[in-house]
Amino acid sequence: MPKRNISDLAIIESHLKGKTLRVYWYLLRSSNHSAGVREIQRSLHFSSPSISVHHLEKLQNLGLVEKKGTGEYVLIEKVKVGILRLFMSVGRFMVPRYLFYSVWLSTMVVTYLLLYGVTGSVHNFFALVFGIFGSSVLWIETIKLWREKPY
Repeated sequence: MPKRNISDLAIIESHLKGKTLRVYWYLLRSSNHSAGVREIQRSLHFSSPSISVHHLEKLQNLGLVEKKGTGEYVLIEKVKVGILRLFMSVGRFMVPRYLFYSVWLSTMVVTYLLLYGVTGSVHNFFALVFGIFGSSVLWIETIKLWREKPY
């Protein structure tokens, strides 16, 4: 698959919103990156299969999915546009990128506390304040992203 240019990605980003984004997200999370119309309808609580078909056809026109002979739609390209840039796949899960930074910095702060404790040193105090503040900011951003995920 050739690499897409910036204008192609801009077009995809403009169309990959709302229910279309939810369908794309669902396919990204599927173990084999394929799903049928009714499966998507039930999983995303759409009122009819035609809604699933409409959004799958939009994804097909964008070149992101392909319809197999069995009627299933298969994800053929992963793009990182819009909110998708802020997530990464770990197996079947889509997690905010900030999660790794949050865990890393929190682990560093806890390790610092275990190794050096809370002594009267000014250096320890400022290290803990900055570590806890930075960790808190990262966790807040991670939680905000998690709540904004499409599905």
